[in-house]
Formats: sequence, C-alpha cells, structure tokens
Amino acid sequence: MLSYVLRRTLLMIPTLLLLSVLTFVVIDLPPGDYLTSYITTLEAQGVRVTEERVAALRHRYALDKPLYQRYANWLWRIVRYGDFGQSWKWEKPVKDLLLERLPFTMVISISTLIMTYLLAIPIGIYSAVNQYSWGDYVFTTIGFLGLAVPSFLLALVLMFVFFKYFGLSIGGLFSPQFRDAPWDIARFKDLLSHLWTPIIVVGMGGTAKLIRVMRSTMLDELSKDYVQTARSKGLAEFFVITKHAARVAINPIISVVGWTLPAIVSGEAIVAIVLNLPTTGPLLLDSLLAQDMYLSGSFLFTLSALTIIGTLLSDLLLAWIDPRIRYDASE
Repeated sequence: MLSYVLRRTLLMIPTLLLLSVLTFVVIDLPPGDYLTSYITTLEAQGVRVTEERVAALRHRYALDKPLYQRYANWLWRIVRYGDFGQSWKWEKPVKDLLLERLPFTMVISISTLIMTYLLAIPIGIYSAVNQYSWGDYVFTTIGFLGLAVPSFLLALVLMFVFFKYFGLSIGGLFSPQFRDAPWDIARFKDLLSHLWTPIIVVGMGGTAKLIRVMRSTMLDELSKDYVQTARSKGLAEFFVITKHAARVAINPIISVVGWTLPAIVSGEAIVAIVLNLPTTGPLLLDSLLAQDMYLSGSFLFTLSALTIIGTLLSDLLLAWIDPRIRYDASE
C-alpha cells in the first residue's frame, strides 16, 4: 500500500507542472493585457499617458519580457518562496489575496463535499433496496429537480423566500456586526449559522447526481449471484446490503471525488457572486475581466491542483476499499 501511495503521489508532480504551463499560456492568449486596460482607463479620466510612462509601467509589471521568461520566474518564485506574484489591479501580493479568500472557499467546498456523500450514499442505497416505492419516487423527483435547477437560481429563490416571509437576509457568511470583527466564539457561531445556505445551494446538484449513480450501481449489484449466495447462506439482509453489495457499489461514487471537488469550487464561484460570499469566486471573475495575469493564473492553477488532489484522494480511497486495485497497479 505504501509503494502505491508513493507512486501515485509522485505522478502528481509532472501533471501539476504541465497544468501550470497550460494555465499560464491560456491566461496570456487573449489580446491585450492589464496595462492596456489601465491606460485606457487613465485616458478616459483625461490623464495623458506618455510613451515613457508606458515603458516604465511595462517594465514594472514585467510585460517587456517574453512569455516563457515570465512563466519561469513565476513558477520559480512559487516553488522557492511561495510567492505567486503581484496583483496588478489590487497592487497586493497574490498570496495575501489567496489567504484572505481561499480558507472560506475551502470551508464551503469541503463541507459541501462531506454533506454530498453523507446524503447521496444512504439515499441511493435506500432507493435501490426499495425500488419503485413511494420513498424511491420522492427521492427520484428531488434528484431530478436538483439536476434541473441551476445553483444560482436556487440561491435567488432562497434569498427571496427567506426575506419575504421570514424577514431574514441569508446572503454573505457573516452578520454585519461580525463581518470585520476579530475571530472569537461568537463570530465562529455566526459563520456556522450562515454556512448552511451555500452548502445546500452548491451541493444540491452534485448530491442529486450521486444519488442517481449510487442507486443504479446498487441495483446492478443486488441482482448479481454473490448477493443471492450470501442470502441463501442465511445472512441478515442488513449485512448482505452493507457488507457485500454496498461495498462494491460505492466504488464509482468514490472514483468521482476527482471531479466533484473542483466542480464544487467552480460552482461556488457563481453562487458566491449571487450570495455575496467573501470567497475566491468574485475575485477570480474580476481578475479575469481585468486580465490580472498572476492573480487569475494562481486561482486557475489552484483549481487545477484541486482536481489532481481530488483524483489522488479518490485513488487512495478506492485502493483502501478495494485491495484488488492496488494489487493490480503493483503488477
């Protein structure tokens, strides 16, 4: 098992390197740059920008260097110093902007991921075991609604309903009095009281999709011979379902952790704008619109890294649940 973990972890390094190259190139592909937008804004305000000032600004933001040199310098500073560069628009280190927003994003994403699996697995098993029952029809209907309704629309509906009928504002992660307050027990409790809204909104679609996957795979396993053999031996139905069928049926659910985590983060971006959340989503959108290369590149690289980490996590979970995987990989 240890050799399998080391081998899968080492494979992440060249993958992350390739992703960093692609991310930086894609960010640089659109015509123009932040400096062009900045000069246009200054001229619209009546400020005359001389050629000397343009050259100075181009040198300040390292735009006078070729793409490969900017990329190499960016990657080297990340590896050696943990320095992701300077945000041009906000004139702050990208690392500081990431540290301000990324913790809230990860709290929402990880909480949503946990909620998704805690709900999807038992509901999927129940729907498969009680196929065509009233409970199965109810969960199937909820699942179809979760897949059909966009997350941002669900956020708007919840905001309208709670404000109109209960007089409550469910936007943001903190009440106004705790928004800029130092961390203490009261602020932490206030965060928990607001956290359920983005978790439900972001996790609705993913939960509905995983319920359908779990139900279909469970139905397939329940019809196989080894399940009938276990029943014929007199094993209790609970153990037949949990120890045998569910243990195999859960494999496809675990294998999709790799795309579930980044999907939650990317889905959270739109919801964050609607709900006014202090997460990475709104900042990423602003950085892309402003062509703030180092900030947007760092955000996109972080999202790509989450995909790789999620894939590694799903591989390790599968190897732990099903030993055949790590045995096959070692051959």
